[in-house]
Amino acid sequence: MKRFLAVLIFIAATNSAFAADYVFGLGTSEFNRNGADSTGIFSAEIHGDPFFRKNRFSLSVFGVATVHSSGDLFVGAGLSGLFDFNNNWFIEGSIAPGFFHESRANNDLGSSFEIRSLLGAGYQLQSGDRISLAITHKSNAGVSATNPGVNAVLLRYRHSF
Repeated sequence: MKRFLAVLIFIAATNSAFAADYVFGLGTSEFNRNGADSTGIFSAEIHGDPFFRKNRFSLSVFGVATVHSSGDLFVGAGLSGLFDFNNNWFIEGSIAPGFFHESRANNDLGSSFEIRSLLGAGYQLQSGDRISLAITHKSNAGVSATNPGVNAVLLRYRHSF
């Protein structure tokens, strides 16, 4: 698993020189653990040019960094999919294994290894930029005995180059 994560991070880092999109999101998070700090959240992503396209669906590699206002940090890389509808609406999804560092013990997700998943829907503006509303979930997929997870809702802005 460490080798897989290292390869994804390398691909995302080297592909960032050919970045197609930058995505910024603001929202709120909720830890599924008593005593945890559910806080504001900021997310920044860089997406490479799609390496797969079929009809209105595209798939690309990306890197993500997420910071909670409590100081928690997640950094990961993975795959992102985008499906465009005919009328400027789209849906997006992604999965990114990565590293999570909690700012305090109550925000511990059970492991430094966490997987972030995202599902969102949005609208493409006339400029080509996109806005979306997305939900995310981070958990360690049961690799640790402790796996409370954290959910977030984000308003996202995506700029294409």
